[in-house]
Amino acid sequence: MTRYVALGSSMAAGPGLLPRAPGSPAAAMRSARNYPSLLAADLGHELVDVSYSGATTAHLLHTRQNSAAPQLDALDGTESLVTITIGGNDIAYVPGMYVATLPRATRALPIVGPRLRDALDPHARELALARLAPAMRAVGREARSRSPRARVVFVDYLTLLPPAGERSFPLRRPHADLARHLAVRLEEITAEAAEASGCELVSVATASREHHAWSADPWTVGLTLPTPGTPLAYHPNESGMRAVAELVAEHL
Repeated sequence: MTRYVALGSSMAAGPGLLPRAPGSPAAAMRSARNYPSLLAADLGHELVDVSYSGATTAHLLHTRQNSAAPQLDALDGTESLVTITIGGNDIAYVPGMYVATLPRATRALPIVGPRLRDALDPHARELALARLAPAMRAVGREARSRSPRARVVFVDYLTLLPPAGERSFPLRRPHADLARHLAVRLEEITAEAAEASGCELVSVATASREHHAWSADPWTVGLTLPTPGTPLAYHPNESGMRAVAELVAEHL
């Protein structure tokens, strides 16, 4: 059976979508209905899914996440397909939207306050974007090196926010505009990394422009309460995961 390895953050893992992937760490919040699982079933591939909510490029390259080894260690050269969905946590893309919906007073708290303010600081986000670009290229190069016979495919993030000027309650306009900027740059950096490292790209961001969380046919959700079976806020819903699986399958 063809071996398929899925790498990535929560945008691949599918936090909140039940059931949880059998045998997966609870902290990974990895769903058995995420796009890697759906894609593997559609293609008849053997899935090795090491996606992990909260993962950064460092967690793919060299840093353990809780008890989990760096994700690229899952590649042994026998796989025929590798998908990579990563980068948002490096720049506090979704975390920044969480922070923006917290009461403003939380940003004045000791210890955590500076980190919360940093997530909404445009200058700090530009520095994070500058660091992300070489890290994404390193992820692509390392995946290609470890899996020389595989198709290595970057899959970027689904569009979360409506176009500028449209309401995205409860996010205030400055915070929504910052998040849109981060989304655009993440999309660009992912495409640049794929090209520079000889990997392929499936731009689900482009395909989902009309399916943002405030649309009539959303593939993601906005602010939600953390209840069982509900996607985590600012993450893909079941329709989104199915759409991503179909877009990747079509590309392949």
